[in-house]
Amino acid sequence: MIGSVCVYCGSNAGVRPDYRALAEALGRALAGRGLTLVYGGARVGLMGAVADAALAAGGRVVGVIPQSLVDREIAHAGLSELHVVASMHERKTMMADLSGGFVALPGGIGTLEEIFEMWTWGQLGHHGKPCALLDTAGYWTGLATFLDHQVAEGFVRADHRKMLIVEEDAESLLDRMAAYEAPQVKKWIAAGER
Repeated sequence: MIGSVCVYCGSNAGVRPDYRALAEALGRALAGRGLTLVYGGARVGLMGAVADAALAAGGRVVGVIPQSLVDREIAHAGLSELHVVASMHERKTMMADLSGGFVALPGGIGTLEEIFEMWTWGQLGHHGKPCALLDTAGYWTGLATFLDHQVAEGFVRADHRKMLIVEEDAESLLDRMAAYEAPQVKKWIAAGER
């Protein structure tokens, strides 16, 4: 049973209103299911949108933010809990420890790095928590195609690729995360095997 979900997303809102709408829909869906939102603690961009929507829907929101970003005055002041940490590494570790699953909304380099790290940890068996991409307007389509290419080329096992859930709707995504069971598959691919 997942009690909390870590959401990685842009500190910018992007160019499409669809991105903010998706963040808000996820925030409301988390609150509606009684799931705690764990996120990076900022009040800006999609980060602020998902937090504000969860809070407005009566949800619990836990932020984890490094002091350097608090100093830049982007910390969200109205959260259920805000943890101020010393470094980005400490932030990522705490967010992972507080979360029962991980979702990436549209975002930039940091969003990719964070969801890929959690997916890698799952692949290596360090945790059995679900990892997911919540898509809108085809934002993740090119990445999903590339990941399928990695499978075809023998660098990623098909079972490991299936570990990364991709959905366009927040409710469907949370349903799949709730039903997730981590595969028991060895990481390395032998010659001639896929």
